[in-house]
Amino acid sequence: MPKLYVALIHYPVVNKNGETIASALTNLDLHDISRATKTYGLNAFFVVTPLEDQKDLIKRIISHWTEGIGAQYNPKRRSALEMIQVNDTFSDVLDQIAVSEGTQPLTVATCARKYHNNISYKKFRAMLKNGKPYVLVLGTAWGLSEDFISAADYVLEPIVGKTDYNHLSVRSAAAIMFDRLLGKK
Repeated sequence: MPKLYVALIHYPVVNKNGETIASALTNLDLHDISRATKTYGLNAFFVVTPLEDQKDLIKRIISHWTEGIGAQYNPKRRSALEMIQVNDTFSDVLDQIAVSEGTQPLTVATCARKYHNNISYKKFRAMLKNGKPYVLVLGTAWGLSEDFISAADYVLEPIVGKTDYNHLSVRSAAAIMFDRLLGKK
């Protein structure tokens, strides 16, 4: 199995005016991305936010489904939400993966806009066979900040539909990406 992790970034991301912000958590993102993470066999799902109230909320949601009545009601949901790890910073995520893997992971940022140095899904699928750990980085709000994208090792090509409208929810985009990278062909 490829050594692929996913990180959902709530800071630093940008708002519709291009200002760097910390975004609020969306309950559905936790459920849907963790379920897709489990379905496609990724190693872990990291949620990054420096906001204490948001971390508390994430932990309460996870706890409901992993320890509370939700765990008894829906064990499959429990196994998916157990994959979520909450971190203050993306650096913490990289450190945690490095400890687990014995080497620093390579970062692959995502964005709805095209960049001159985008890599294709085909190329990334081939890279996943080299045994190195990778972390696929998803942005909330209006996406990852330019500084964040510039610091990534790679930028994955955007998902493009048949219209000019290009504003997928992050959970929809994650599922499409996971399928393109790890789905049975």
